[in-house]
Amino acid sequence: MCPFDGDTSVARLLGTAERLVSTGIDVLHLADTIGAAAPRDIRRAITAVQSEFPYTPIGLHLHNTYGMASANVWEGLQLGVRRFDAALGGLGGCPFAPGAAGNIGADDLVHFLHREGMTTGVDPDALVAARRTLQRLVGRPLDSSLARADKPPAPLRQG
Repeated sequence: MCPFDGDTSVARLLGTAERLVSTGIDVLHLADTIGAAAPRDIRRAITAVQSEFPYTPIGLHLHNTYGMASANVWEGLQLGVRRFDAALGGLGGCPFAPGAAGNIGADDLVHFLHREGMTTGVDPDALVAARRTLQRLVGRPLDSSLARADKPPAPLRQG
């Protein structure tokens, strides 16, 4: 969804994807820059791109304005996406879309993936230390759920 044009049509998405894929990109990242997408929007975009470009890996760039980023990660995972952009503590936003929240918090994403039994290679304790340092540096509370709760991501779930 675009704050200026509304929903992005599949035709426009595929036209943009075609131009990018023709340049030889390694991964096509689909973005929900204003954080307004729901899982059905993610499914529509991914399935359209996978249908047209089956050999092009897809990544997701998700913002969390309406708290849907984790649900959108789950939808992406179900469709084979394994690359996700994230920002520690949920920092970010979009200078072109007033009110857009930051990216999904890297700490929230790691917590989510670990709770689902996935290996990330991220040390939860190091992530907490980095998040706390970042919060001191920016001088304000961070937006991720784990930052608000001041909790570490859960350890990798076994079984």
